[in-house]
Amino acid sequence: MAITAAQINELRKTTGAGMLDCKKALEEVGGNMEQAVDYLRKKGLAAASKKAGRAATEGMVATALSADGKKGVLVEINSETDFVAKNDKFQDFVKQVADHVLQKDPADMDALLAQAFAGDAAKTVQTLLTEAIAVIGENMQIRRFASFSVAGNGMVGSYIHAGGKIGVLVEAAFEGTADERLAACLRDVAMHVAAASPAYLQRSEVPTDVLEREKEIYRDKARQTGKPDNIIEKILEGQVNKFYGDICLVEQAFVKDPDKSVQKYLDETGKALGGAISLKRFTKFVLGEGLEKKESDFAAEVAAAAGL
Repeated sequence: MAITAAQINELRKTTGAGMLDCKKALEEVGGNMEQAVDYLRKKGLAAASKKAGRAATEGMVATALSADGKKGVLVEINSETDFVAKNDKFQDFVKQVADHVLQKDPADMDALLAQAFAGDAAKTVQTLLTEAIAVIGENMQIRRFASFSVAGNGMVGSYIHAGGKIGVLVEAAFEGTADERLAACLRDVAMHVAAASPAYLQRSEVPTDVLEREKEIYRDKARQTGKPDNIIEKILEGQVNKFYGDICLVEQAFVKDPDKSVQKYLDETGKALGGAISLKRFTKFVLGEGLEKKESDFAAEVAAAAGL
């Protein structure tokens, strides 16, 4: 099949490999993008691929936490422009929705929009959204939300980065008496997630097919050096451990102190607090992730407006 320039460009953006290498890789695998990434990695021409979602819209990610730290929510609300996203009225609307989700615990997006608004039971959340669109003068969408809650002495932590471009929730169990030190620890971990983008919490969550795919890539690269199989398997063990350290939250180097892992940081903090801290789950929202952003040609728009 014919390989297009668009395919080559997409592979180049994904892997950072050269244009000619990308073209050859796509030709070798018949245009299959995933196989082309693997081909380049086996040749040592690309780093491990983490396909980030494409920022598609403007808006804001926000969080709300209960006073006792037992419950936390993330919401993403989109607007058409960054200008509106910085508007006080828009930000107040986002806060109202986040507080509503925290209080009313909707099951899904349809349920959220149909619920009576926590701040005014005479209107639904959908009505609140419609009114906000009319006042602000730009289309908006309540895109998604996540909610964590814990029992016992556990706690939920959160972090918002860059004024709402990234939001994270983390949930942890705790054997001692929770206080502000645990809250600070979990905020640090949430900040780490925002910066390091782990794919999984721990090794047991990594799917077998994902692990086997990585192993095959490592084996193939090692075979190209002419090493015997017994040596390759020893090399493979080290590579797999490094792979886990790259993608599993508790094994990643902690961003505030790279000399220790996130798990080590948790263990040290737990010891100081008199109880073990155990992370249970996390979630991360990146504003506009996975949505297609409309590209605009400013010069063409000006020309069109001028009738040229």
